[in-house]
Amino acid sequence: MDVHGTVAEGFEPVRDAFVRNFATLGERGAAVAVYRDGQRVVDLWAGTKDVDGTAPWERGTAQVVRSATKGVAAAVLLLLHQRGQLDLDAPVGHYWPEFKVHGKERVLVRHVLNHRAGLPVLDQPLTPQDALDPLRGPRAVAAQAPVWEPGTDHGYHALTYGWLLDELVRRVTGQGTDEWLAAQLTGPLGLDLWLGLPPAEAGRVGRVGRLESPEPSGGLRTRPKRSVTEAYQDPASLTRRAFAAITPFPEQNDPAYRAAALPATNAIATADGLARFYATLIGDTAGASRLFTPETVELARAEESAGPDRVLVVGTRFGLGYMLHGSASPFLTPGSFGHPGRGGALGFADPETGIAFGYVTNGFRKTVTADPRAQGLVRAVRSVLGL
Repeated sequence: MDVHGTVAEGFEPVRDAFVRNFATLGERGAAVAVYRDGQRVVDLWAGTKDVDGTAPWERGTAQVVRSATKGVAAAVLLLLHQRGQLDLDAPVGHYWPEFKVHGKERVLVRHVLNHRAGLPVLDQPLTPQDALDPLRGPRAVAAQAPVWEPGTDHGYHALTYGWLLDELVRRVTGQGTDEWLAAQLTGPLGLDLWLGLPPAEAGRVGRVGRLESPEPSGGLRTRPKRSVTEAYQDPASLTRRAFAAITPFPEQNDPAYRAAALPATNAIATADGLARFYATLIGDTAGASRLFTPETVELARAEESAGPDRVLVVGTRFGLGYMLHGSASPFLTPGSFGHPGRGGALGFADPETGIAFGYVTNGFRKTVTADPRAQGLVRAVRSVLGL
């Protein structure tokens, strides 16, 4: 396997782990980038641009990152709070009056970010066409009754997270999350990261698909527990219903899907774009000053929800908008914050070590959180740092 790119001295174990993903885990095409204290120390790519093709992955090849999108979108609400435009402890209905029905008067803005809103499902799922309409998802969530008392428990809002967040951004700023990001963050920073893919960038994006790969070696358990498997198979479970809030799920290679803005699930990024996004949240990078104040970093990574997740049926930990270091999302140190994408992608920041990490792939596995390819790369970074 020909691996392209560079690693700084001392970070060679990351290249070795990247090569192993292709040799032992069936990786078809992927890239990884790592920043340390604002400087890029890893920039690698290999394989094919399309999961089912032969054209090579090139510098600048981008892929849909699924739920790693949530960490990008969360920055919008936190920055609006940092700028004094949004109160995290205000009721959602304060900004969105139509939301105040069916007991949702008690849903706070922070409950959207920490997955405690009680709204992970839709009784009437959206069609793919409806889901791509920026108005219909929020309307459906506004009409939905909570499935638990808001604020009392947590469960992953796999798809509804995006509509809740997007409508808050729209009510506060007059712009959708995609417009705000492009105007205020990703555009000015020159990041290869988009929510709503511009037509001019379409040629850079590879085809994604399911990856059938060998079981990883080294004793890593990849088969889910029976309770998790049963939850995904049961049409009445919160797990199945949360991921079926759009039924059937849109074809992720469809240009219409890529051009739409779903802040829970369809951002498109290069590994460098994702890593540099996190690097700029926690520190200065070339040509850009840090985005999050120390106080906002603490909001992102202070534990808000922990324990058995009513949707994912495993233990999860969330700050405000971000997964935290734990069994479901092992990052570098307990102070790390970020977000995986189901079956592959991962982005996170670790303020203690100054590390920011981005991994994207065109091959999705069955994993929901801790994908073995991404975790192999994280372990290599950890070994470099002596953690």
